[in-house]
Amino acid sequence: MDSTKFSTFFGNVPTFTIPGRTFPVETFFSKNPCEDYVDGAVKQALQIHLQPDEGDILIFMPGQEDIEVTCEVLTERLGDLDNAPPLTVLPIYSQLPADLQAKIFQRAPPGQRKCIVATNIAETSLTVDGIMYVIDCGYCKLKVYNPRIGMDALQIYPVSQANARQRAGRAGRTGPGKAFCLYTQRQYQHELLASTVPEIQRTNLANTVLLLKSLGVEDLLAFHFMDPPPQDTILNSMYQLWILGALDGTGSLTALGRQMAEFPLDPAQCHMLIVAADMGCSAEVLIIVSMLSVPSVFYRPQGREEEADAVKEKFQVPESDHLTLLHLYNQWKSNNYSSQWCTEHFVHAKAMRKVREVRQQLKDILQQQRLPLVSCGTDWDTVRKCICSAYFQQAARLKGIGEYVNCRTGMPCHLHPTSALFGLGCSPDYVVYHELTMTAREYMHCVTAVDARWLAELGPMFFSVKETGKSNRDKRKEAAVHLQRMEEEMKEAEAKMAEDRKKKDEDVPVKQEVATPGLGTPRRTPQRLGL
Repeated sequence: MDSTKFSTFFGNVPTFTIPGRTFPVETFFSKNPCEDYVDGAVKQALQIHLQPDEGDILIFMPGQEDIEVTCEVLTERLGDLDNAPPLTVLPIYSQLPADLQAKIFQRAPPGQRKCIVATNIAETSLTVDGIMYVIDCGYCKLKVYNPRIGMDALQIYPVSQANARQRAGRAGRTGPGKAFCLYTQRQYQHELLASTVPEIQRTNLANTVLLLKSLGVEDLLAFHFMDPPPQDTILNSMYQLWILGALDGTGSLTALGRQMAEFPLDPAQCHMLIVAADMGCSAEVLIIVSMLSVPSVFYRPQGREEEADAVKEKFQVPESDHLTLLHLYNQWKSNNYSSQWCTEHFVHAKAMRKVREVRQQLKDILQQQRLPLVSCGTDWDTVRKCICSAYFQQAARLKGIGEYVNCRTGMPCHLHPTSALFGLGCSPDYVVYHELTMTAREYMHCVTAVDARWLAELGPMFFSVKETGKSNRDKRKEAAVHLQRMEEEMKEAEAKMAEDRKKKDEDVPVKQEVATPGLGTPRRTPQRLGL
């Protein structure tokens, strides 16, 4: 952590430095830039493994695909070697089931060496004993938000110098270690950033803006952040909140916005929960929102992908991924929340237990807000309409087979292969999606088919139904009236703000000299000492 930055921000406060109990780590840089980091890491791991020295190996890779390929190549090449000592290759990433994740902490059998291939989860989140060698590929995956098109891009970026030091330090936890970096010293010094770009500067800030507004911060652009986020991101977040009705035309918090601020969720999900209470489907939406608050509950173990896909198909509701999640939770509930059932159906039992906890917490907040918990039974169209009311700004219309374009920005969007709507004979004309992520292509996550009329009804600021007999002149007239109304609102708000400012200036008391007794008199030592 950059302690100097924190110290300066809080007015040059003193800092305490507590030395860590780490052993010396020798860092080796690559002589030439590495073209293929998977191949480079495998060669380096085999070179270490074939030496008689003891100690386990930790390889850092950017993501799940790279980890799986590295494990595969490493096992293959070990098999090709004659009389090679045995090596236990263990992957670890967030989508791996908990029982397989726990394997990395078990001691290797006597005379065997462990080789752990991990994402940056092993950088700070967990510590594995016995690691003496670290191989750093020099890359990690970062999520970067683009406010102009409202899309998260999950892409591979070079690590920062702070990351590189942290990774190397993993080798010196239980004894002196060695760190092998697959990049040159020149690259480390001149091409890597000093520290990672703070998350506040590369994420969607709708939630933060809503929180600041609820705390009474008027001018967000002048707010003193430690790492100020881009102005575009703040304005885009305010626009999103205005669309959802959390802010009024002048940027002040509405009654709905005040209610939304009580939920620890994305503003769109808060809106969905509050609207669901009016529509009479809050029990179903509560489950959907809880399912969306954890990472993917489905997993596809290596070598059993087809079997996992066949089981997943049983739960899929062809109109919606949101309803698929609801259906899965209901099935789990009817099987008495069984962990055994989860294992049989390739579902993360730990994630499902977390969903149940989140649901209970949100249910308590609903009761505090005096919102009724009602179920719509099997009328799932009501649930779809409720989802549409929160995500109508993320609507896309059909362009080709499995290809959509965003109705507002014209951004191309594709159905993810894991989606329930993927590979259907007939793709729906209009869909809304939970988020858009850029990996290999622009993929929509968590998609629901909607009716075009719902979009016009719930998002009148963007969509309207084409009516015959209505001329362009009438439309222009309507737009002019709307604009005039907004300008009047703004003038009223400005006048009110000026009045408040004037009142505040008048209320400031005149500064008076305060006479402090005893300042001029000499100090006497008291006769008695007491507590």
